[in-house]
Amino acid sequence: MPHIYKKIELTGSSSVSIEDAVKSAVAKAAKTVRNMRWFEVIETRGYIENNEVAYWQVTIKIGFTLEESDPV
Repeated sequence: MPHIYKKIELTGSSSVSIEDAVKSAVAKAAKTVRNMRWFEVIETRGYIENNEVAYWQVTIKIGFTLEESDPV
């Protein structure tokens, strides 16, 4: 049976790194989304405070497979 995927878009943030911002968004989604399979980075930006990078924001799309009973 072929897989059918659905995508959601999230923005994670972190004062540590871009990777940490992605991990934050995936971890939050994992609390309510089942069958996550992949992510793609859509946008990366940062916030500057006192002439230094204060935190990163990364917008991602997460793809997950639908179950038989899920509406499309």
